[in-house]
Amino acid sequence: MECSYFDAGLCLSCTHLAVPYAEQLAAKERHCRSLLSGHPGLEWLPPVPSPGAGFRNKAKMVVGGTAQEPTIGILDTEGQGVDLRRCGLCSPGLLASFPVLGEFISRANLTPYDVPRRRGELKYLIVTESPDGELMVRLVLRSKALVGRIRKNLPALLQALPQLKVVSVNLHPEHKATVEGQTEILLTRQSTLRMRVNDVDLHLRPQSFFQTNTEIAAELYRQGRDWVRELAPASVWDLYCGVGGFALHCAGPGREVTGIETSREAIASARMSAREAGIDGMSFEAGDATAFALGSPEVPELVIVNPPRRGIGPDLCGWLESSPVRHVLYSSCNAETLAKDLAAMPSLTPRRARVLDMFPQSGHYEAMVLLERA
Repeated sequence: MECSYFDAGLCLSCTHLAVPYAEQLAAKERHCRSLLSGHPGLEWLPPVPSPGAGFRNKAKMVVGGTAQEPTIGILDTEGQGVDLRRCGLCSPGLLASFPVLGEFISRANLTPYDVPRRRGELKYLIVTESPDGELMVRLVLRSKALVGRIRKNLPALLQALPQLKVVSVNLHPEHKATVEGQTEILLTRQSTLRMRVNDVDLHLRPQSFFQTNTEIAAELYRQGRDWVRELAPASVWDLYCGVGGFALHCAGPGREVTGIETSREAIASARMSAREAGIDGMSFEAGDATAFALGSPEVPELVIVNPPRRGIGPDLCGWLESSPVRHVLYSSCNAETLAKDLAAMPSLTPRRARVLDMFPQSGHYEAMVLLERA
């Protein structure tokens, strides 16, 4: 991928951009194999490549400059806006939306937040595109001051961007290095973005997490479904289930599937997907994955874990190690913590592994491991 922003030193986020893609993918697999080298019987499936450009379905863009000349991108070291409207990582649909959103900012006179001076209102645009080309836009504001202005100008935005289906305002009053706050104000009748992945319809609410690379997410869920179908467990837990990607793909006749996730928004989305699909034997609950496992009187035959970068941690590792769970499907975005967690569960032997390149042009990737009780 060629990038004028990278060449000019304006954005260096793609740390591996100068490395040919085939070398990037090979290096990621070597890194994962090295971390899991203590498991010599592990069968490695071929790594799954990603398109090197245009793969991101979500963009978290800082808004800088002025209302009449806004920048949509990042901030430089002095807190000034750097416009990245032509970022090669973003999907074509995202790229097409940025000029329209820039015009909306100017027309509605939405003053960007000035980080060094701590004044202004509009902090971020968070834009997500579905596989069908529909969009969700979230405007992150410091306060409610501009909400009325946004509502007034929203009909014109929806007319200019007909693929835009969900619009919300997120309130983030604090001056801190986080992207969003707790309060969400929905501005459209439609509240979820339909994410068609393989043959499953997932629903994404404004504050729900979804993988940023739809193509690799589809491969991830297909691989999980294949392994689960082969093992044919009667009961499955999907811990850290998000909007239910793994759970909904792994459902089947006579199989009880339970999804656990801290985000109530994500759980509402998962329940909606299961209800629309008419799938029996599924339940989703909002809660902590570790607390759920430790407090449950029942134990499933198979557990899926898809934790954040910190991994599942010692308590859940300890529970899995001492439990009668026969198989664990571990999907990880951080092979360092994956290796640490596997070492804490010696009774569960890694049988198969696969690297999926969720994040081209960087050193990050997704790794999936299937474990079996010895």
